[in-house]
Amino acid sequence: MRKIFSLALSATAVAAAALSGASAAATSDTVAATPDSLRWGPCPQQAESKKVGSQKVGSQKAEAPGLECATLGVPLDYRDPGGRQIEIAVSRLASKDPSKRRGVLLTNPGGPGASGLDYPALLAGAGLPKDVLDSYDVIGIDPRGVGRSTPVTCDLTPQQQDRGNFPPYAHTSADVAREAPHARAVAEQCATSRTAWMLPYVTTANTARDMDRIRTALGEPKISYLGASYGSYLGAVYTTLFPGRSDRIVLDSNMGPEGYGLTDFRLLARGMEDRFPDFAAYAAAHPENGLGTTPEEVTAKFFELAKRLDAAPVGGIDGTLFRGVTFERLYVEGLMPQLAKEWQALDKGRPLPPPPSVPENFLASHLYVACGDSRWPGKVRDYQLNAAVDRLKYPMLGGSTGNIKLCAYWPDSRVEQPVRIGDRGPSNVLMVQNERDPGTPLVGAMKLRRAFGDRAAMVTVDQGGHGVYPFGRNTCANDTVTAFLAGGQRPSEDLSCAAEPK
Repeated sequence: MRKIFSLALSATAVAAAALSGASAAATSDTVAATPDSLRWGPCPQQAESKKVGSQKVGSQKAEAPGLECATLGVPLDYRDPGGRQIEIAVSRLASKDPSKRRGVLLTNPGGPGASGLDYPALLAGAGLPKDVLDSYDVIGIDPRGVGRSTPVTCDLTPQQQDRGNFPPYAHTSADVAREAPHARAVAEQCATSRTAWMLPYVTTANTARDMDRIRTALGEPKISYLGASYGSYLGAVYTTLFPGRSDRIVLDSNMGPEGYGLTDFRLLARGMEDRFPDFAAYAAAHPENGLGTTPEEVTAKFFELAKRLDAAPVGGIDGTLFRGVTFERLYVEGLMPQLAKEWQALDKGRPLPPPPSVPENFLASHLYVACGDSRWPGKVRDYQLNAAVDRLKYPMLGGSTGNIKLCAYWPDSRVEQPVRIGDRGPSNVLMVQNERDPGTPLVGAMKLRRAFGDRAAMVTVDQGGHGVYPFGRNTCANDTVTAFLAGGQRPSEDLSCAAEPK
């Protein structure tokens, strides 16, 4: 059975590999929330699975020395703060030096759909500097709809989970038309699922409001923030809705100012084209893998293998999954040797181990946000045009990113307009970005930088991969972010960090 990788914009997997508007009153910066205080307790070694009907969803590990957990009730709909409540799971890695503690640092690893409960421990294990750990209680959350928070589901079958959330590569307009019934069926399934009552409210803006409820529950006048990938957009939305409650905001591996909508989804194809030359150079420098002796030969091998696997899959790996495997491995520099070995095996007709199924709750919560935050075109012909354009501009992945996604058929249940990122507020945002990031390409990050205007300074790093701080090894970038979080020193203007020896 073919499995299509999720290709979600999450920094969690990157880190693991590196370690081996409602109403104005609801969003106003002057309106105080009054949630209960958080009651901390030990995090279980294996977080409990929550049931939605008869199905378990959202099982997440949250084990780490010193990590504490709690839950907080928040409004389902911030226009009705006294109405139905849902739960948000929160974790804390407390500062061990009260004399240096500045406040709290909320974190998010990306997604949408990824759990962030164990992210503080992951950051600490990855080398988050002691100055930062001393300065803050590092806070993680499972965003609304995710994991140990009140979870959502689309009631996806195992076969639907195997398909992931990434469309097949469309070689023709007929391929787009063939994908449309599947997209419609799954969208309708989500709209009639057991948690469809949450559909209009699982949005980035409401997650930002949940963050502010957490701030109040923690008794903090402001919060600092470190978010990567989709977490960059979440942080941008928070500091837009609550500029006066934002302290030091770090956005890593940045999405565009529209968030995870059609524009940024199609940009993934641009990201692969930006990043692939790094792998082509690596493979050419290791001719023992048999993929070519020049970058041009390695690039030709990519298209040869994709075409061959489209016609005759090997062990369930077809051309779409081959493209997806290649794309995801490009997130991490250290995975290039593995990717070369996988290409070599497929070239010789040897199957690869099957990729793991994507968890149902991850897929469902991803869709709730990606499809609910913005409106996607609803006509097949729009995607036929997109696929035709992207196949020409970005032939490695453009046939998939241009193909129809089930967001095209998402129910029109929006209760507010998307948040518009702008330049109103304090100059307290630091963006950090790899130049050749496959998941959040530089071109999208530059759009966010322009939207922030004088609010932001941006550090660009001459390297590839997804995720900079603290998982990267660029001293210039890491020292700049640490100086800002721990000491408040932010570059007075945008900064470029040169590549460092590998």
